[in-house]
Order: sequence, then structure tokens, then C-alpha cells
Amino acid sequence: MTRSILITGCSSGIGYHCAHALHARGWQVLATCRKPEDAERLRAEGLTCGVLDLSDTDSITAGLSWALDQTGGTLDALFNNGAFGLPGAVEDLPTDGLREIFETNFFGWHELTRQVIPVMRAQGHGRIVQNSSVLGFITYKWRAAYVSTKFALEGLTDTLRLELKGSGIHVVLIEPGPVTSKIRENARSHFERWIDWQNSALSDLYRDTLLKRLYEDKDKPDAFELPPDAVAKKLIHALEAGRPRPRYYVTVPTYFMGAMKRLLPTRALDWLIDKG
Repeated sequence: MTRSILITGCSSGIGYHCAHALHARGWQVLATCRKPEDAERLRAEGLTCGVLDLSDTDSITAGLSWALDQTGGTLDALFNNGAFGLPGAVEDLPTDGLREIFETNFFGWHELTRQVIPVMRAQGHGRIVQNSSVLGFITYKWRAAYVSTKFALEGLTDTLRLELKGSGIHVVLIEPGPVTSKIRENARSHFERWIDWQNSALSDLYRDTLLKRLYEDKDKPDAFELPPDAVAKKLIHALEAGRPRPRYYVTVPTYFMGAMKRLLPTRALDWLIDKG
């Protein structure tokens, strides 16, 4: 029988490529995007695509209902992926900005997952795959908002995996490092909305580092950056393996920082991260 998967955040990057890769493998892919025009574009490319805004509970409920209508009420897998970045120093990050990113990157994922679990319990099986990040276990300057959502996601997911043991529902984390996507481009509007960098005590550092990365080096790839297909390969294993791993690393920086986190004391790890 054809297996079904609901994927969030499919307008570009990882979600887009994973939706196409699984569709090509014969999966019934229920791709979703936040904007209706993006959903329409993906439908024109041959995908079954609906609208799901992770910051809106009603949209989450409607998006899942749409997906279940496509499958006849079952769902083999969920790939939580939709997220955005809000770069800026912790001291310049308004609490409302932090609330906003948590609504999409964390609370929306939690709401959708909670609504999916009863469907998977009723059918006796399922896969819940969370697209986390190397920044789910390693921090980095200017990334506090995004890092916080991913650290929270890792804790929530690890707990869920333990609680669902024996249910037939497997819970998996994918932890990519630098992967080609529009996350940097999409972060600019959030940065401009929330971060008053000109009046920050760190304004010179913003000008010399973060602003260059966001605007001047916008098309420059990161070191060891991989295409989204690298994540798709790990997602396929997480979905199709008889016994999926709890975690899948993607890219050299994730493997390297995972090892350094285990081996180095905190001060040494801070030094290494600070050196970039």
C-alpha cells in the first residue's frame, strides 16, 4: 500500500526537496505551505499541496483535516519542518519577538504533533520526524532565538520518544548543519522588524559581522554546506528503516560538533565556537 506523509514548510529548501524526493519514491505526499500562492505553485509542479500556518492553531487543524481527507483518515508519517530564523543578540531580542518565533518553530510543531498522535495510535503505527539542527545541541552567537526553539524541540522530542515506546510510533530527530535554503533570506524581515541594532551596545559588531552575513554575503555558501537532498536521504532512512535511529546527523559540522560536545569541557567548547 502507498504510504502517506504530511510535510510542513514546503515552499522552499528542505521541505520542498523532501516533498519532491518522497513523491518520486511513490509516497503519497501531503505537502503544506503557509502561503496559498506557494501551495498553488507546488500543485502546478505535480504535488498534492495544502495550506498550513504553524503560527495559527485553526490553520493547523484545518491543514491536518485536509491531509486526512486525502488519505481516507490515516497518516503514516509526519515531517515537522517549517521554521524561520530571527538573528540578533540576546540583549536586543524583544520578548514578543521570541514569542513569535516560538509560535511557529515550537508551539505549532507541538500542536500539530498532538493532533496527529491519536490518528497514529488508532492505526497502530506511525513515524514522527522532527527537523531540528546542529543548533539544537550547540549554540552560536546571534542565533539565540532560533537556538532556543531547537533546544526546546530536542527536549520535547526526546521525551516524546520515551513516552511512545511500544506504541508502534517512532519518533526521530534530524539534525542538519549548513544546508542550502532560504532561511537567511527569510530571516531579514524578522530581523528588521524586531532588532533595533542601531541603538544596541553591540552596533559595531552588528555592522562588522551579522549585517554582512545577512545582506552582503547573502549568496555566499557556508563552509561544508550541502544541498537539501542530503536531508532527504536521511529522512528516507528515518521513514523506511525497520528500526530508525533516534537521531540523524547531516553535514560535517554536525558530526564534528557532536563529537566536540561530548569530549570538551564547556570553556574549551566556548572557545572553539567563538573561533567559528
